[in-house]
Amino acid sequence: MKKLDDIFAKVENGDRIDLDEALLLHDEADLFDLGRLAHAVRLDKHPAPDVTYVVDRNINYSNVCVCCCKFCAFYREPGQDGGYVLSFDEISRKIEETIALGGTQILMQGGHHPDLPLTWYEEMLSHIKTNHDIHIHAFSPPEIVFWSELERIPVSDVIARLRRAGLDSIPGGGAEILVDEVRSRVAPNKCPASQWLAVMEEAHAQGLRTTATMMFGHKETVRQRIEHMLAVRDSQDRTGGFTAFIPWTFQPDMTGLSECRKLTSVEYLRALALSRVVLDNIDNIQVSWVTMGPKIAQLALFFGGNDFGSTMIEENVVKAAGVSFSLSRAQIHRIIEDAGFTPRQRTMAYELMERQP
Repeated sequence: MKKLDDIFAKVENGDRIDLDEALLLHDEADLFDLGRLAHAVRLDKHPAPDVTYVVDRNINYSNVCVCCCKFCAFYREPGQDGGYVLSFDEISRKIEETIALGGTQILMQGGHHPDLPLTWYEEMLSHIKTNHDIHIHAFSPPEIVFWSELERIPVSDVIARLRRAGLDSIPGGGAEILVDEVRSRVAPNKCPASQWLAVMEEAHAQGLRTTATMMFGHKETVRQRIEHMLAVRDSQDRTGGFTAFIPWTFQPDMTGLSECRKLTSVEYLRALALSRVVLDNIDNIQVSWVTMGPKIAQLALFFGGNDFGSTMIEENVVKAAGVSFSLSRAQIHRIIEDAGFTPRQRTMAYELMERQP
């Protein structure tokens, strides 16, 4: 097919592709040809045989949330059994365990808790920074928008206050699919796509680096997945603040969208490879062993992925949907090495740490 050959040649020449070309690649390209193309782009950006990962822990400081997203099996409504807010002492204990295991950062996210003021989050950050030498990769654009509305102050002020209290970077949570038609169906109480992007761009303007995610395989079309990628690409053109893109598959069990089927490994690999090709201005593409398992994540290293994500010392949100994989640092090293790469521990900003023995 000449049109497909032309798109392959365009990518191989380092030129940018548009939505229709990306859609044709996704729908018509042979899976292994698409993987080969994505791997070639990855090797052009990262010629060294390294696959990076970070040692961290997900700490969900609260699961109380008024957002009521249909895809979430983790949250509890205010007053519902099972709701919690961790004490600062409990958070400190989790951080000390993380540091003892070689951890360099914590990822912290929670629900939209209606009764916790912004000062509570400032105090939590200050407590952590006072007592622990660790990078805080925390919150998400929807959380920041929620606090902005709760406190009746601009998003820029919320970010500035969190930065002063100790926030180091922001993960890409709450993106789901950055198309409002989809967001209105699966997360109607979350901020719209334009606001998610605006929060990230404000964070970048204030000197914070962030990641971008895509949770796919629920109520979106393939075209809308590509629209999501293009929205992130356009934002990266404006700010350059995203360090990585992390696509992962929706896990429907025990959620309000349980009628959705789980995507296959082939569908995941096709989307991952496409993200590497479309997102020509984002250096790092992270594979998702948490949702796909270690073997598919290992294969994904040949479909555009160059980062193995986190050791995920603790993970609660995906586990609440009935999916639970766990890997130690030694296991991650073995998986990467068995694929022919060199495992390298990194920071959130993708600075390589000293080689491990």
